[in-house]
Amino acid sequence: MNLFLREMKANRKSLIIWCFGILFMIVAGIAKFKAFSGSGQSMSELMSQLPKSLQAIMGMGKLDLSTVTGFYGMLFIYLLLMAAIHALMLGANIIAKEERDKTTEFLMVKPISRTQIVTSKLLAVLVNLVIFNLVTLVLSVSMVKYYIKPGESINDIYLLMVGMFLGQLIFAALGSWLAAVSRKPKQAASLGTAILLVMFILSIAIDLNSKLENLKYITPFKFYEAKTVLIDRALDPVYVTISVVVIVAMISATYVFYRKRDLNV
Repeated sequence: MNLFLREMKANRKSLIIWCFGILFMIVAGIAKFKAFSGSGQSMSELMSQLPKSLQAIMGMGKLDLSTVTGFYGMLFIYLLLMAAIHALMLGANIIAKEERDKTTEFLMVKPISRTQIVTSKLLAVLVNLVIFNLVTLVLSVSMVKYYIKPGESINDIYLLMVGMFLGQLIFAALGSWLAAVSRKPKQAASLGTAILLVMFILSIAIDLNSKLENLKYITPFKFYEAKTVLIDRALDPVYVTISVVVIVAMISATYVFYRKRDLNV
């Protein structure tokens, strides 16, 4: 069987589970907006009374929580976190799975080069991320469109999804690079998840302490924050450039290290 199709089939069940997870997050989140908007309370005023640390954790910033797009922006940080974890684990496990499962011989007997192996696996990762992102987009647009008011733009959601996709690619590339360079590939997903959580916590710390502002360039969670994207209605070209450079560098490193390493049988 074609390696690409084999990887797609192997990750099919996992993708479905993650898609149901994102469905629950979006539906449950927008349901909260419906409850608050129907109560007559000012969501923005209510949230402004929360401690600054809690506001930072919730990713509020200057979002107008009385609008469904603003409320979605608060929810977006958790959607991005979920998408990032999925992408990182997918990127790491798809490179390391043969050594983890002791099925390296399966690849070695195939008349294909290691470069072709990595290419097939990364293409499977890309398709999985596109499907996950499209599912998130369709669900988000469907829910937001139902509550959107005149003056709000559904295009903001499309912009956030582009940012999410770039974030997914960064963490998928990180996972694949860790799996290719590590002497213990099966631990790549755990190490990558630890790095991801540190980056997430750092993004919150930056909001709490302005002295850490310069560190925003090393955590992708600051690149496409909803509170910035929704106000500017554009993605920062500096962050987009950094994202592309990082993705290309880590994917290139994945090829280099995977070709050179001794695979554990």
